[in-house]
Amino acid sequence: MSHYLLSVYQPDGPIPEPEVLAAIGEDLDRLNDEMRAAGAWVFSNGLLPPPSATVLRPDGDEVLVTDGPFAEGKEHLGGLTIVDVPDLDAALAWGKRLALATTLPIEVRPFA
Repeated sequence: MSHYLLSVYQPDGPIPEPEVLAAIGEDLDRLNDEMRAAGAWVFSNGLLPPPSATVLRPDGDEVLVTDGPFAEGKEHLGGLTIVDVPDLDAALAWGKRLALATTLPIEVRPFA
């Protein structure tokens, strides 16, 4: 088995209406239950908004600590799921289902 990171990218901007979020939450709960039943689910969670981030940047023998995201863009990493599956095809299959459940882009990347 191999571990894959399924990164959820969400757009910056206003949060969707509660009824939209409720439907997405139900879809995610069902998908996570299916991943657990299949033995693929390792971990998943959402993240707080980018301004909650702290960046640690090496500077010689010191580390500079700054607020906020390292990169600016129109979307940000909003959550993640780690799956333990036999191969990339299986990870992509779960990633496709996660994209449909969240209605957001998903990046699938193997762990080294």
